[in-house]
Amino acid sequence: MPATVAPGRTIGAIDTPTDSFAATRNSLHAVAEHVLAAARHAATGRIGLRAVPGGFGTPTFPHGDGVRALWVVGTTVQVRDDQAVVAHAPLTTMRAAGELAGIEPGAPSAVYEPVTELDLDRSLAADPTAAATIAEWFALCDAALLELVSDVGATAAAVQLWPEHFDLATTIDKVNYGGSPGDVDHPEPYLYVGPHAVPDGPFWNEPFGASRSRSEIPDAAAALSFFRDGRAAVNR
Repeated sequence: MPATVAPGRTIGAIDTPTDSFAATRNSLHAVAEHVLAAARHAATGRIGLRAVPGGFGTPTFPHGDGVRALWVVGTTVQVRDDQAVVAHAPLTTMRAAGELAGIEPGAPSAVYEPVTELDLDRSLAADPTAAATIAEWFALCDAALLELVSDVGATAAAVQLWPEHFDLATTIDKVNYGGSPGDVDHPEPYLYVGPHAVPDGPFWNEPFGASRSRSEIPDAAAALSFFRDGRAAVNR
Protein backbone atom coordinates (compact mmCIF):
# COMPACT_ATOMS: atom_id res chain seq x y z
CA MET A 1 0.00 0.00 0.00
CA PRO A 2 1.80 3.16 -1.14
CA ALA A 3 1.75 6.43 0.70
CA THR A 4 -0.40 9.03 -1.00
CA VAL A 5 -0.38 12.79 -1.41
CA ALA A 6 -3.30 14.61 -2.96
CA PRO A 7 -2.30 15.94 -6.41
CA GLY A 8 -1.11 19.51 -6.14
CA ARG A 9 -1.38 19.55 -2.36
CA THR A 10 0.92 22.13 -0.81
CA ILE A 11 2.81 21.03 2.29
CA GLY A 12 3.04 23.46 5.17
CA ALA A 13 5.90 24.87 7.16
CA ILE A 14 7.71 22.75 9.73
CA ASP A 15 5.91 23.55 12.99
CA THR A 16 8.41 21.80 15.28
CA PRO A 17 11.51 23.42 16.83
CA THR A 18 14.68 22.37 15.01
CA ASP A 19 16.10 20.36 17.94
CA SER A 20 12.86 18.45 18.47
CA PHE A 21 12.52 17.74 14.76
CA ALA A 22 16.09 16.40 14.55
CA ALA A 23 15.65 14.27 17.68
CA THR A 24 12.43 12.73 16.35
CA ARG A 25 14.03 12.10 12.97
CA ASN A 26 16.96 10.34 14.65
CA SER A 27 14.59 8.18 16.73
CA LEU A 28 12.62 7.12 13.66
CA HIS A 29 15.87 6.46 11.81
CA ALA A 30 17.05 4.22 14.66
CA VAL A 31 13.84 2.20 14.61
CA ALA A 32 14.13 1.83 10.84
CA GLU A 33 17.70 0.52 11.15
CA HIS A 34 17.51 -1.61 14.27
CA VAL A 35 13.94 -2.94 14.27
CA LEU A 36 12.15 -2.77 10.92
CA ALA A 37 15.08 -3.53 8.61
CA ALA A 38 16.41 -6.08 11.09
CA ALA A 39 13.10 -7.95 11.11
CA ARG A 40 12.77 -7.96 7.34
CA HIS A 41 16.39 -9.05 6.90
CA ALA A 42 15.99 -11.92 9.36
CA ALA A 43 13.01 -13.21 7.37
CA THR A 44 14.08 -12.51 3.79
CA GLY A 45 17.69 -11.31 3.61
CA ARG A 46 16.43 -7.92 2.37
CA ILE A 47 16.50 -4.55 4.13
CA GLY A 48 14.51 -2.12 1.94
CA LEU A 49 11.54 -0.34 3.52
CA ARG A 50 8.67 1.62 1.99
CA ALA A 51 6.70 4.81 2.51
CA VAL A 52 3.29 3.84 3.88
CA PRO A 53 0.22 5.92 4.78
CA GLY A 54 1.21 7.98 7.80
CA GLY A 55 4.83 6.86 7.97
CA PHE A 56 7.13 4.07 6.78
CA GLY A 57 7.34 0.32 7.11
CA THR A 58 8.35 -3.04 5.75
CA PRO A 59 6.65 -4.87 2.93
CA THR A 60 4.97 -8.06 4.13
CA PHE A 61 7.37 -10.91 4.87
CA PRO A 62 6.89 -14.56 5.83
CA HIS A 63 6.05 -15.13 9.49
CA GLY A 64 4.92 -18.47 10.89
CA ASP A 65 2.05 -19.73 8.78
CA GLY A 66 1.27 -16.29 7.37
CA VAL A 67 2.83 -12.92 6.73
CA ARG A 68 3.78 -9.93 8.81
CA ALA A 69 4.62 -6.28 8.24
CA LEU A 70 6.00 -3.70 10.64
CA TRP A 71 5.02 -0.06 10.24
CA VAL A 72 5.76 3.15 12.12
CA VAL A 73 2.73 5.41 11.74
CA GLY A 74 3.24 8.75 13.39
CA THR A 75 4.74 7.80 16.76
CA THR A 76 3.13 4.35 16.93
CA VAL A 77 4.72 1.01 16.05
CA GLN A 78 2.29 -1.36 14.32
CA VAL A 79 2.46 -5.09 13.71
CA ARG A 80 0.27 -6.04 10.76
CA ASP A 81 -0.80 -9.10 8.84
CA ASP A 82 -1.88 -8.86 5.20
CA GLN A 83 -5.19 -7.26 6.15
CA ALA A 84 -5.05 -5.27 9.37
CA VAL A 85 -3.16 -4.12 12.46
CA VAL A 86 -2.79 -6.99 14.94
CA ALA A 87 -0.78 -5.16 17.63
CA HIS A 88 0.43 -1.63 18.26
CA ALA A 89 2.15 0.46 20.90
CA PRO A 90 3.56 3.97 21.28
CA LEU A 91 7.19 4.46 20.37
CA THR A 92 9.04 4.52 23.72
CA THR A 93 12.31 2.56 23.65
CA MET A 94 14.12 0.31 21.22
CA ARG A 95 13.63 -2.64 23.56
CA ALA A 96 9.86 -2.12 23.66
CA ALA A 97 9.68 -1.79 19.87
CA GLY A 98 11.67 -5.00 19.47
CA GLU A 99 9.45 -6.87 21.92
CA LEU A 100 6.35 -5.79 20.02
CA ALA A 101 7.96 -6.84 16.74
CA GLY A 102 9.17 -10.13 18.19
CA ILE A 103 12.86 -9.54 17.49
CA GLU A 104 16.06 -8.58 19.27
CA PRO A 105 16.86 -5.09 17.96
CA GLY A 106 20.09 -4.66 16.06
CA ALA A 107 20.91 -3.65 12.50
CA PRO A 108 22.16 -6.43 10.18
CA SER A 109 25.76 -5.21 10.37
CA ALA A 110 26.93 -7.63 7.69
CA VAL A 111 24.79 -5.66 5.22
CA TYR A 112 25.36 -2.07 6.36
CA GLU A 113 27.05 -0.15 9.14
CA PRO A 114 24.30 1.51 11.18
CA VAL A 115 24.35 5.27 11.48
CA THR A 116 22.29 5.41 14.67
CA GLU A 117 23.22 4.13 18.11
CA LEU A 118 21.58 1.02 19.50
CA ASP A 119 20.61 1.89 23.08
CA LEU A 120 17.86 -0.48 24.10
CA ASP A 121 16.50 1.48 27.03
CA ARG A 122 17.05 5.10 26.05
CA SER A 123 13.79 7.01 25.75
CA LEU A 124 13.14 7.71 22.07
CA ALA A 125 12.15 11.27 21.18
CA ALA A 126 8.81 11.10 19.41
CA ASP A 127 7.18 14.44 18.72
CA PRO A 128 3.87 13.76 16.90
CA THR A 129 4.05 16.93 14.81
CA ALA A 130 7.61 16.20 13.69
CA ALA A 131 6.72 12.59 12.90
CA ALA A 132 3.73 13.74 10.84
CA THR A 133 5.96 16.18 8.93
CA ILE A 134 8.40 13.39 8.10
CA ALA A 135 5.57 11.08 7.02
CA GLU A 136 4.13 13.79 4.79
CA TRP A 137 7.54 14.39 3.23
CA PHE A 138 8.03 10.70 2.51
CA ALA A 139 4.56 10.57 0.94
CA LEU A 140 5.38 13.54 -1.31
CA CYS A 141 8.71 11.98 -2.33
CA ASP A 142 7.07 8.62 -2.96
CA ALA A 143 4.45 10.14 -5.26
CA ALA A 144 7.09 12.01 -7.27
CA LEU A 145 9.50 9.08 -7.48
CA LEU A 146 6.81 6.63 -8.58
CA GLU A 147 5.84 9.04 -11.35
CA LEU A 148 9.50 9.39 -12.35
CA VAL A 149 9.84 5.60 -12.46
CA SER A 150 6.76 5.40 -14.69
CA ASP A 151 8.50 7.83 -17.08
CA VAL A 152 11.35 5.42 -17.74
CA GLY A 153 9.87 1.98 -17.09
CA ALA A 154 11.97 -1.12 -16.56
CA THR A 155 15.36 0.62 -16.31
CA ALA A 156 14.44 2.12 -12.92
CA ALA A 157 15.11 0.42 -9.60
CA ALA A 158 12.21 0.00 -7.19
CA VAL A 159 11.49 2.97 -4.93
CA GLN A 160 12.71 1.99 -1.47
CA LEU A 161 13.43 3.60 1.86
CA TRP A 162 16.99 2.63 2.73
CA PRO A 163 17.32 2.23 6.51
CA GLU A 164 20.99 3.18 6.78
CA HIS A 165 20.40 6.51 5.01
CA PHE A 166 16.75 6.92 6.06
CA ASP A 167 15.90 8.24 2.62
CA LEU A 168 13.47 7.21 -0.07
CA ALA A 169 15.15 6.65 -3.43
CA THR A 170 15.40 5.00 -6.80
CA THR A 171 18.28 4.59 -9.24
CA ILE A 172 17.94 5.20 -12.97
CA ASP A 173 20.87 4.80 -15.35
CA LYS A 174 23.49 5.20 -12.59
CA VAL A 175 21.80 8.26 -11.10
CA ASN A 176 20.19 8.26 -7.65
CA TYR A 177 16.98 10.23 -7.16
CA GLY A 178 15.58 10.58 -3.69
CA GLY A 179 14.24 12.47 -0.73
CA SER A 180 15.63 12.70 2.79
CA PRO A 181 14.00 14.05 5.97
CA GLY A 182 17.29 15.81 6.69
CA ASP A 183 20.71 15.03 8.11
CA VAL A 184 23.72 16.67 9.74
CA ASP A 185 24.40 18.83 6.68
CA HIS A 186 20.75 19.55 5.86
CA PRO A 187 18.59 20.52 8.85
CA GLU A 188 15.35 20.39 6.87
CA PRO A 189 14.05 17.71 4.51
CA TYR A 190 15.42 17.84 0.97
CA LEU A 191 15.36 16.20 -2.44
CA TYR A 192 18.48 15.14 -4.27
CA VAL A 193 19.81 13.95 -7.60
CA GLY A 194 23.10 12.09 -7.24
CA PRO A 195 24.88 10.93 -10.41
CA HIS A 196 27.64 8.39 -9.95
CA ALA A 197 29.79 10.94 -11.83
CA VAL A 198 28.72 14.56 -11.26
CA PRO A 199 28.79 16.61 -14.48
CA ASP A 200 29.57 20.30 -14.77
CA GLY A 201 26.80 22.87 -14.93
CA PRO A 202 24.70 25.29 -12.88
CA PHE A 203 22.16 22.66 -11.82
CA TRP A 204 24.68 20.91 -9.56
CA ASN A 205 24.98 22.60 -6.16
CA GLU A 206 26.28 19.75 -3.97
CA PRO A 207 29.46 17.65 -3.95
CA PHE A 208 27.25 14.61 -4.60
CA GLY A 209 25.08 16.29 -7.27
CA ALA A 210 22.11 18.56 -6.60
CA SER A 211 19.62 19.18 -3.81
CA ARG A 212 16.53 21.27 -3.16
CA SER A 213 15.24 21.94 0.35
CA ARG A 214 11.69 21.33 1.47
CA SER A 215 11.04 25.08 1.52
CA GLU A 216 11.66 25.11 -2.25
CA ILE A 217 9.37 22.14 -2.97
CA PRO A 218 5.73 22.98 -2.23
CA ASP A 219 4.16 19.83 -3.65
CA ALA A 220 4.71 16.52 -5.45
CA ALA A 221 4.52 18.21 -8.85
CA ALA A 222 7.46 20.46 -7.92
CA ALA A 223 9.39 17.43 -6.67
CA LEU A 224 8.78 15.59 -9.93
CA SER A 225 9.86 18.67 -11.89
CA PHE A 226 13.16 18.76 -9.96
CA PHE A 227 13.80 15.07 -10.64
CA ARG A 228 13.01 15.50 -14.33
CA ASP A 229 15.26 18.56 -14.51
CA GLY A 230 18.03 16.50 -12.94
CA ARG A 231 17.55 13.72 -15.46
CA ALA A 232 17.75 16.24 -18.28
CA ALA A 233 20.87 17.88 -16.78
CA VAL A 234 22.64 14.52 -16.53
CA ASN A 235 21.89 13.75 -20.17
CA ARG A 236 23.01 17.10 -21.63
